[in-house]
This record gives sequence, structure tokens and C-alpha cells, in this order.
Amino acid sequence: MTLISKSIEIKVPVNTVFTYFARPEHVSDQMTEKGIGMTVIPMDIKEGMGVGTTFRIIGDFSGKRLEWDCETTEFEREERISAKMIEGPFKKWEIKTEFKALSDNLTKVTMTVDYEMPFGLLGAIMNKAKFAKSAERGMETALFKVRGLLEGNGSIPVYITLDAYQKLLAEKKKMNNVPVSVVLNAILEKYNEIETKI
Repeated sequence: MTLISKSIEIKVPVNTVFTYFARPEHVSDQMTEKGIGMTVIPMDIKEGMGVGTTFRIIGDFSGKRLEWDCETTEFEREERISAKMIEGPFKKWEIKTEFKALSDNLTKVTMTVDYEMPFGLLGAIMNKAKFAKSAERGMETALFKVRGLLEGNGSIPVYITLDAYQKLLAEKKKMNNVPVSVVLNAILEKYNEIETKI
């Protein structure tokens, strides 16, 4: 089994950080480093992306594509979100994101992934050689990007109705699955153009 844990401090209130992480596809948008990519597709959304929500993860780790389905197992507002694989290639795959308010405008985020590769001894060798390093680097980079995004732009649209969110996903698909932030910027630019013509 492999356990990877990374922490970062973000200079924004805990409720803002939690709300961002409550949508797993937000974080997957940040995992776009060379050789590492991740797409999260919500499948069955329970109240507020809470316990019982299922989603599919499509990961690309240095050319190796893996897909697995997860279910949210813990959803404690401003404290923790956990999910586990319910179907997929791993023997075990669980992720936990924990939030701790250090002050009014400082939050510590700790992301932990606990997994066991398939394919027995061969999987363990593959994991040591490539997968674990890619996963660790991807997690670390994603956390840095999230910090930059949350600290640099206080107007992130983290509260969104399901109807609006479904429209956003449809636009994302039309735009060749670019990150959600790119889709939102394009929508806002169009809105500004229309507004200036009025």
C-alpha cells in the first residue's frame, strides 16, 4: 500500500477553501502538469456533493490512463471530505482532504491518498518506478495552483445552482474539456461584450 500526504496553507477563510474542494472537478482542473492529467466527472450528485455522491476519475499518469469510480464517504463542512473507489483498477484507493482554520484568513489543507496498485508484484514495481512519483508531484502542484487561484482571485464562483452547473459542464464539453476556470472566463467575456453594447 502507498500513502501520499501533502499539506499547504492558503490565506483565505476555511469556508472558501472548503467550498472550492467540495467540487472535486475544481481540483482536477489544477492537475494539468506535463505527464499528469486528471478529469473528474460527477455521476450521481447527492445533496451539496455530500455523502453518497459518485464520480468518475480519468487519470493520465505519464502516459498510463486509468479510470475509476468513487463515492463520497465523509462530508463534514469545513473539516473533511473523503471518498473511496467503488469500481476500478486499484485494489484500494481512498482520498481524504482535511481543512483546519489557523486564523480568520488562513487555512491549512491536507490531502492524503491511500492506494494499492493492481497486478501484484508487477504493480508494486510500476508504482515505485513511476506512479507514486507522478501522483505525489501532481498532488503537490495541484495544491500550489489552488492556493494561487484562491489567494489571487477572491471572486471564484464556488456557489452555483445545479442547473447553472450543468450548463457550465455543457460549455466545458463544447470547448474540448478545458478547465472550468477557462470556461467561466469565456462566459464572463461574452457577458461583458453584450453589456457594453447595451
